[in-house]
Amino acid sequence: MSEHTSTSTELTSQYTAQVTTDLEHNLKEQERIHQEIAALQEQLTTLQHDHAVLVSMHQALGLTVPTVEAAPAPAPAAPAKKAKSRRAPQPKKGTTAKASASATTKAETKSAEPTLVSLIRDHLAAQSEPRSTAEIADTMGQTHPDRGIKATVVRTTLEGLVAKGLVQRVKQGSSVYYTASDAAQPAEEQASTDAQTDTAS
Repeated sequence: MSEHTSTSTELTSQYTAQVTTDLEHNLKEQERIHQEIAALQEQLTTLQHDHAVLVSMHQALGLTVPTVEAAPAPAPAAPAKKAKSRRAPQPKKGTTAKASASATTKAETKSAEPTLVSLIRDHLAAQSEPRSTAEIADTMGQTHPDRGIKATVVRTTLEGLVAKGLVQRVKQGSSVYYTASDAAQPAEEQASTDAQTDTAS
C-alpha cells in the first residue's frame, strides 16, 4: 500500500515538474514572439514614415507621384494574386485595372493640389522678414495638415529654390533663414512679358 502511494506521489511530482517546465517554456516562447512582433512593427512604422517623407519630397520637387505610389501597392496583394492565378488567370487583369484606376484617381487628386514649391514660394513672398525652416514647416503643417509635410522636406525644397534663385538664404549667427528673392518677382514678370510678346508676334 505504501509502495503504491509513493509511486503515485512520484508520478504526480514528475507531472508537476513537466507541466511547470512546459509552462515556463510556453511563456518564454510567447515573450520571444511578442518581441519579434514589436521589432517588426517598429520596422514597419519606420518604413511607413520613410515612405511618407519620400512622397512629400516627390511633391516638393514637382514630380508626378502616381508611379511611386503604384509600386508598393502590389506587395500586400502578391499572395492573393498567386492564389488567383492558379485557379483562373482572368481576375488578375481585373485587379490590375482596379489598381491603375485607383492610381489615376490619386493622380488627379494630387495634380489638383498646389506643389510644396509653390506653397513655400507664396508663403515667403507674403512675409516681411526671413523665416527659419522650422517656422516654415510649422506654417505648412498648420495650413495643410493632410499633406504631412516634414521639416526635412521643407529644407530640401528651400535649398532647391535657393539654387534656382527664387529664394535667398540668410545666415544670422549659427541660424539659417530664408526669404523670397528680389529677383524672383522680376523674373516672373519678364516671363509674362515674353509670353505676351510671343502671342503678339
